[in-house]
Amino acid sequence: MRSTVRDFFAERQVLEVAAPVAGARAVTDPQLESIPFRVMNETRYLQTSPEFALKRLLAQGSGDVYSLGTVFRNDEQGRWHSPEFTMLEWYRLGFNHHDLMSEVESLVHSVWPSMPVLERLSHRELYEQILGVDSLSASVEQLKDRAQNLQECPFTETSRVFWLDLLWVIGIEPALQDRACFVYDFPIEQAALARLGDSEGRAVAHRFELVIQGVELANGFWELTDADEQHGRFEADNQHRECSGQPRVKPDERLLQALRAGLPDCAGVALGFDRLVALSSGYRQVSDALALAWDQA
Repeated sequence: MRSTVRDFFAERQVLEVAAPVAGARAVTDPQLESIPFRVMNETRYLQTSPEFALKRLLAQGSGDVYSLGTVFRNDEQGRWHSPEFTMLEWYRLGFNHHDLMSEVESLVHSVWPSMPVLERLSHRELYEQILGVDSLSASVEQLKDRAQNLQECPFTETSRVFWLDLLWVIGIEPALQDRACFVYDFPIEQAALARLGDSEGRAVAHRFELVIQGVELANGFWELTDADEQHGRFEADNQHRECSGQPRVKPDERLLQALRAGLPDCAGVALGFDRLVALSSGYRQVSDALALAWDQA
Protein backbone atom coordinates (compact mmCIF):
# COMPACT_ATOMS: atom_id res chain seq x y z
CA MET A 1 0.00 0.00 0.00
CA ARG A 2 2.82 2.41 0.81
CA SER A 3 4.39 1.80 -2.58
CA THR A 4 1.03 2.43 -4.28
CA VAL A 5 0.72 5.75 -2.43
CA ARG A 6 4.23 6.77 -3.44
CA ASP A 7 3.56 5.82 -7.07
CA PHE A 8 0.34 7.87 -6.96
CA PHE A 9 2.20 11.01 -5.93
CA ALA A 10 5.20 10.37 -8.18
CA GLU A 11 2.84 10.35 -11.18
CA ARG A 12 1.57 13.76 -10.08
CA GLN A 13 5.04 15.14 -9.32
CA VAL A 14 4.29 15.69 -5.64
CA LEU A 15 7.50 15.70 -3.59
CA GLU A 16 7.83 13.39 -0.57
CA VAL A 17 9.21 15.11 2.53
CA ALA A 18 10.51 13.50 5.73
CA ALA A 19 8.84 15.87 8.20
CA PRO A 20 10.29 16.15 11.73
CA VAL A 21 8.74 13.79 14.26
CA ALA A 22 9.59 16.20 17.10
CA GLY A 23 9.34 19.97 17.23
CA ALA A 24 9.82 22.98 19.49
CA ARG A 25 6.09 23.75 19.75
CA ALA A 26 2.92 21.89 20.63
CA VAL A 27 -0.48 22.55 19.02
CA THR A 28 -3.08 24.95 20.41
CA ASP A 29 -6.08 22.91 19.21
CA PRO A 30 -8.09 22.10 22.38
CA GLN A 31 -9.02 18.68 20.99
CA LEU A 32 -5.37 17.62 20.64
CA GLU A 33 -2.65 17.10 23.23
CA SER A 34 1.01 16.89 22.23
CA ILE A 35 3.43 14.60 24.07
CA PRO A 36 6.41 16.48 25.57
CA PHE A 37 9.85 15.05 26.26
CA ARG A 38 13.27 16.33 27.30
CA VAL A 39 16.39 16.13 25.15
CA MET A 40 19.66 18.08 25.54
CA ASN A 41 18.07 20.05 28.40
CA GLU A 42 15.27 21.32 26.17
CA THR A 43 11.61 20.43 25.91
CA ARG A 44 10.43 19.08 22.58
CA TYR A 45 7.04 17.78 21.49
CA LEU A 46 6.17 14.72 19.45
CA GLN A 47 4.22 16.15 16.54
CA THR A 48 0.50 15.53 16.15
CA SER A 49 0.78 16.25 12.42
CA PRO A 50 3.43 17.33 9.89
CA GLU A 51 1.20 20.27 8.93
CA PHE A 52 3.22 23.19 10.28
CA ALA A 53 6.51 21.83 8.90
CA LEU A 54 5.01 21.26 5.45
CA LYS A 55 3.45 24.73 5.37
CA ARG A 56 6.81 26.28 6.19
CA LEU A 57 8.28 24.42 3.22
CA LEU A 58 5.43 25.57 0.99
CA ALA A 59 6.14 29.17 1.96
CA GLN A 60 9.78 28.62 0.99
CA GLY A 61 8.75 27.54 -2.51
CA SER A 62 8.83 23.75 -2.25
CA GLY A 63 5.84 23.21 -4.50
CA ASP A 64 3.40 20.34 -3.92
CA VAL A 65 4.53 18.13 -1.01
CA TYR A 66 3.43 15.10 0.98
CA SER A 67 4.54 13.23 4.07
CA LEU A 68 3.88 9.62 5.04
CA GLY A 69 5.11 9.11 8.58
CA THR A 70 4.49 8.59 12.28
CA VAL A 71 2.65 11.11 14.45
CA PHE A 72 1.63 11.07 18.12
CA ARG A 73 -1.38 12.24 20.10
CA ASN A 74 -1.76 12.00 23.86
CA ASP A 75 -4.86 10.43 25.43
CA GLU A 76 -6.06 8.82 22.19
CA GLN A 77 -6.55 5.05 22.38
CA GLY A 78 -9.52 2.95 21.32
CA ARG A 79 -11.01 0.94 18.51
CA TRP A 80 -10.03 3.50 15.87
CA HIS A 81 -7.43 5.48 17.83
CA SER A 82 -3.84 4.90 18.85
CA PRO A 83 -1.41 7.36 20.51
CA GLU A 84 1.08 6.47 17.74
CA PHE A 85 -0.12 6.15 14.15
CA THR A 86 0.79 6.72 10.52
CA MET A 87 -0.49 9.86 8.83
CA LEU A 88 -0.50 10.67 5.13
CA GLU A 89 -0.66 14.43 4.63
CA TRP A 90 -0.31 16.41 1.42
CA TYR A 91 -0.71 19.91 -0.02
CA ARG A 92 -1.63 20.94 -3.56
CA LEU A 93 -1.01 24.42 -4.92
CA GLY A 94 -3.94 26.07 -6.67
CA PHE A 95 -6.43 23.49 -5.38
CA ASN A 96 -9.59 24.32 -3.46
CA HIS A 97 -11.27 21.86 -1.12
CA HIS A 98 -13.47 20.42 -3.87
CA ASP A 99 -10.44 19.76 -6.08
CA LEU A 100 -8.74 18.02 -3.19
CA MET A 101 -11.79 15.89 -2.41
CA SER A 102 -11.57 14.52 -5.95
CA GLU A 103 -7.89 13.72 -5.51
CA VAL A 104 -8.50 12.06 -2.13
CA GLU A 105 -11.12 9.87 -3.80
CA SER A 106 -8.64 8.91 -6.52
CA LEU A 107 -5.94 8.12 -3.95
CA VAL A 108 -8.24 5.94 -1.85
CA HIS A 109 -9.47 4.13 -4.96
CA SER A 110 -5.88 3.43 -6.04
CA VAL A 111 -5.23 1.41 -2.87
CA TRP A 112 -8.80 0.17 -2.37
CA PRO A 113 -10.36 -0.54 -5.79
CA SER A 114 -13.52 -2.01 -4.24
CA MET A 115 -14.13 0.99 -1.99
CA PRO A 116 -17.75 2.11 -1.58
CA VAL A 117 -19.17 4.89 -3.75
CA LEU A 118 -18.62 8.24 -2.03
CA GLU A 119 -21.45 10.71 -1.54
CA ARG A 120 -20.82 14.45 -1.21
CA LEU A 121 -22.93 16.39 1.25
CA SER A 122 -22.49 19.80 2.80
CA HIS A 123 -22.38 19.90 6.60
CA ARG A 124 -25.72 21.69 6.57
CA GLU A 125 -27.31 19.07 4.27
CA LEU A 126 -26.05 16.22 6.43
CA TYR A 127 -27.38 17.64 9.71
CA GLU A 128 -30.72 18.50 8.13
CA GLN A 129 -31.00 15.05 6.54
CA ILE A 130 -30.16 13.07 9.69
CA LEU A 131 -31.09 15.37 12.57
CA GLY A 132 -33.48 17.91 11.08
CA VAL A 133 -31.44 20.93 12.20
CA ASP A 134 -29.61 23.63 10.26
CA SER A 135 -26.02 23.34 11.48
CA LEU A 136 -25.12 26.79 10.17
CA SER A 137 -27.78 28.76 12.02
CA ALA A 138 -29.31 26.64 14.80
CA SER A 139 -29.04 28.22 18.24
CA VAL A 140 -27.41 26.54 21.22
CA GLU A 141 -30.87 25.81 22.64
CA GLN A 142 -32.03 24.21 19.39
CA LEU A 143 -28.92 22.04 19.20
CA LYS A 144 -29.22 21.11 22.88
CA ASP A 145 -32.90 20.17 22.48
CA ARG A 146 -32.04 17.92 19.53
CA ALA A 147 -29.28 16.24 21.52
CA GLN A 148 -31.67 15.73 24.46
CA ASN A 149 -34.02 13.92 22.09
CA LEU A 150 -31.25 11.42 21.36
CA GLN A 151 -30.00 10.86 24.90
CA GLU A 152 -29.84 12.51 28.31
CA CYS A 153 -27.35 15.40 28.18
CA PRO A 154 -26.60 16.92 31.62
CA PHE A 155 -24.23 19.51 30.16
CA THR A 156 -24.31 23.27 30.74
CA GLU A 157 -22.00 24.35 27.91
CA THR A 158 -23.12 27.42 25.95
CA SER A 159 -20.90 26.90 22.92
CA ARG A 160 -22.38 25.95 19.54
CA VAL A 161 -19.17 24.02 18.82
CA PHE A 162 -19.70 21.77 21.84
CA TRP A 163 -23.24 20.86 20.82
CA LEU A 164 -22.38 20.43 17.15
CA ASP A 165 -19.57 18.07 18.14
CA LEU A 166 -21.81 16.15 20.52
CA LEU A 167 -24.51 15.76 17.87
CA TRP A 168 -21.85 14.48 15.48
CA VAL A 169 -20.87 11.76 17.96
CA ILE A 170 -24.33 10.68 19.13
CA GLY A 171 -26.36 11.38 15.99
CA ILE A 172 -24.30 11.67 12.82
CA GLU A 173 -21.64 8.96 13.26
CA PRO A 174 -24.13 6.20 14.13
CA ALA A 175 -26.19 7.10 11.04
CA LEU A 176 -23.12 6.84 8.80
CA GLN A 177 -22.15 3.28 9.78
CA ASP A 178 -23.30 1.95 6.41
CA ARG A 179 -22.41 4.99 4.31
CA ALA A 180 -19.34 6.61 2.79
CA CYS A 181 -19.32 10.34 2.20
CA PHE A 182 -17.44 13.60 2.01
CA VAL A 183 -18.85 16.24 4.35
CA TYR A 184 -17.84 19.76 3.35
CA ASP A 185 -18.37 23.45 4.15
CA PHE A 186 -18.49 23.40 7.95
CA PRO A 187 -19.90 26.06 10.31
CA ILE A 188 -17.46 28.94 10.73
CA GLU A 189 -17.02 28.11 14.44
CA GLN A 190 -15.35 24.87 13.31
CA ALA A 191 -13.01 26.49 10.80
CA ALA A 192 -9.76 25.34 12.49
CA LEU A 193 -7.11 26.17 9.86
CA ALA A 194 -9.51 26.58 6.92
CA ARG A 195 -10.34 29.81 5.13
CA LEU A 196 -13.85 31.21 5.34
CA GLY A 197 -16.08 31.71 2.34
CA ASP A 198 -19.62 31.75 1.01
CA SER A 199 -21.95 28.90 0.09
CA GLU A 200 -25.37 29.81 -1.23
CA GLY A 201 -25.24 33.09 0.64
CA ARG A 202 -24.16 31.52 3.93
CA ALA A 203 -20.76 31.97 5.60
CA VAL A 204 -18.93 28.64 5.87
CA ALA A 205 -15.50 27.21 6.57
CA HIS A 206 -14.04 25.62 3.45
CA ARG A 207 -13.01 22.28 4.91
CA PHE A 208 -14.09 18.67 4.53
CA GLU A 209 -14.01 15.27 6.18
CA LEU A 210 -14.18 11.85 4.56
CA VAL A 211 -16.20 9.39 6.63
CA ILE A 212 -16.43 5.71 5.70
CA GLN A 213 -18.50 3.28 7.79
CA GLY A 214 -18.71 5.89 10.53
CA VAL A 215 -14.92 6.29 10.70
CA GLU A 216 -13.27 9.64 9.97
CA LEU A 217 -10.62 8.80 7.38
CA ALA A 218 -9.47 12.22 6.17
CA ASN A 219 -9.70 15.87 7.19
CA GLY A 220 -8.94 18.55 4.61
CA PHE A 221 -8.88 22.33 4.23
CA TRP A 222 -8.70 25.03 1.65
CA GLU A 223 -5.91 26.52 3.69
CA LEU A 224 -5.98 29.80 5.57
CA THR A 225 -3.09 32.01 4.41
CA ASP A 226 -3.66 35.13 6.53
CA ALA A 227 -1.15 35.31 9.41
CA ASP A 228 -3.20 37.76 11.50
CA GLU A 229 -6.32 35.63 11.20
CA GLN A 230 -4.31 32.54 12.12
CA HIS A 231 -2.85 34.28 15.17
CA GLY A 232 -6.38 35.18 16.25
CA ARG A 233 -7.48 31.57 15.94
CA PHE A 234 -4.52 30.40 18.01
CA GLU A 235 -5.58 32.85 20.72
CA ALA A 236 -9.19 31.64 20.52
CA ASP A 237 -7.89 28.08 20.97
CA ASN A 238 -6.02 29.13 24.09
CA GLN A 239 -9.05 30.92 25.51
CA HIS A 240 -11.03 27.72 24.99
CA ARG A 241 -8.25 25.79 26.72
CA GLU A 242 -8.37 28.10 29.73
CA CYS A 243 -12.15 27.74 30.01
CA SER A 244 -11.89 23.95 29.97
CA GLY A 245 -8.99 23.79 32.43
CA GLN A 246 -6.35 22.90 29.85
CA PRO A 247 -2.94 24.62 29.82
CA ARG A 248 -2.28 27.41 27.35
CA VAL A 249 0.06 26.53 24.48
CA LYS A 250 2.49 29.00 22.97
CA PRO A 251 1.64 29.43 19.26
CA ASP A 252 4.14 28.30 16.65
CA GLU A 253 5.78 31.58 15.62
CA ARG A 254 7.67 29.86 12.81
CA LEU A 255 4.38 28.98 11.16
CA LEU A 256 3.12 32.55 11.56
CA GLN A 257 6.37 33.84 10.04
CA ALA A 258 5.84 31.50 7.10
CA LEU A 259 2.32 32.83 6.61
CA ARG A 260 3.60 36.40 6.72
CA ALA A 261 6.26 35.52 4.16
CA GLY A 262 3.51 34.19 1.91
CA LEU A 263 1.88 30.78 1.97
CA PRO A 264 0.72 30.07 -1.58
CA ASP A 265 -2.93 29.40 -2.32
CA CYS A 266 -3.35 25.70 -1.59
CA ALA A 267 -5.47 22.94 -0.11
CA GLY A 268 -4.20 20.26 2.24
CA VAL A 269 -5.46 17.04 3.77
CA ALA A 270 -4.46 14.61 6.50
CA LEU A 271 -5.47 10.97 6.05
CA GLY A 272 -5.20 8.22 8.66
CA PHE A 273 -3.15 5.64 6.79
CA ASP A 274 -3.61 2.85 9.37
CA ARG A 275 -7.37 3.40 9.26
CA LEU A 276 -7.29 3.15 5.47
CA VAL A 277 -5.40 -0.15 5.70
CA ALA A 278 -7.88 -1.45 8.27
CA LEU A 279 -11.02 -0.39 6.40
CA SER A 280 -9.82 -1.64 3.02
CA SER A 281 -8.83 -4.98 4.58
CA GLY A 282 -12.13 -5.47 6.37
CA TYR A 283 -10.60 -5.23 9.84
CA ARG A 284 -12.79 -4.22 12.77
CA GLN A 285 -10.21 -2.06 14.55
CA VAL A 286 -7.12 -0.07 13.67
CA SER A 287 -4.80 -2.22 15.80
CA ASP A 288 -5.38 -5.10 13.38
CA ALA A 289 -3.56 -3.06 10.72
CA LEU A 290 -0.44 -2.57 12.87
CA ALA A 291 2.53 -4.94 13.06
CA LEU A 292 2.67 -4.23 16.79
CA ALA A 293 -0.19 -2.33 18.39
CA TRP A 294 0.43 0.35 21.03
CA ASP A 295 -0.18 -2.00 23.96
CA GLN A 296 2.17 -4.60 22.45
CA ALA A 297 5.09 -2.33 21.57
